Amino acid sequence: MSQTGTPTRISALQKGVWWLQDYLYAGVWQVRGMLSRVQPGSFHQGHRAPVVIIPGVYENWQFMLPLIQCIHDAGHPVHVVTVLQRNSLGVPAAARLVAQHLEEAGLQDAVIVAHSKGGLIGKYAMLNLDPEHRIDRMIAVCTPFSGSRYARYMLLPSLRIFSPRNALTLQLAREERINSRITSIYGPFDPHIPEGSVLPGATNIKLPTAGHFRILGDPETARIIVEQLNLPA
Repeated sequence: MSQTGTPTRISALQKGVWWLQDYLYAGVWQVRGMLSRVQPGSFHQGHRAPVVIIPGVYENWQFMLPLIQCIHDAGHPVHVVTVLQRNSLGVPAAARLVAQHLEEAGLQDAVIVAHSKGGLIGKYAMLNLDPEHRIDRMIAVCTPFSGSRYARYMLLPSLRIFSPRNALTLQLAREERINSRITSIYGPFDPHIPEGSVLPGATNIKLPTAGHFRILGDPETARIIVEQLNLPA
């Protein structure tokens, strides 16, 4: 299934506006996340399939609070992996922490909802760390499944791993056997992922909201995610 739509030309001015809006959103929610006193256990109640949240690099779980609240309001118990902290670990190490949380919490038929790097962590866990099939599927927002050419210019190793030439990124991109269990959501322009987030064999959904971060707070993103969560397993 694909809902990618027809490519359209985007002006440099429009891209500049979207860049600014994106970083304003990210800055506001980094601060709000740090100031939040919401406890992760307050989202554990619900009668629908459990959801595990995996944020992007340098994001704590509170960065995704708008989505978490909408998902919980729709009846899903929501779990966050607090030991990830700001998600600066390598993908395999972070995926092991996610798998450990799934086991310790006794979750079954769980759905991962991930942002950016979180989608790579989720895919790694689905491929390599789920022998008991605790993960039903994953919904990823703005994930660099094919890497990002900008990563090669980054000084920090935690960002250079997103290079399209990175061995792990290449390995994950080549492995398509679970892509049918993944929904990839993205907008018309992502300032961090010029390659885009289309994943072969997955359910690819293009939304009108541009940006790498701002799309997380868009009501339409929440609506689509809840709609995908409520599809049959």
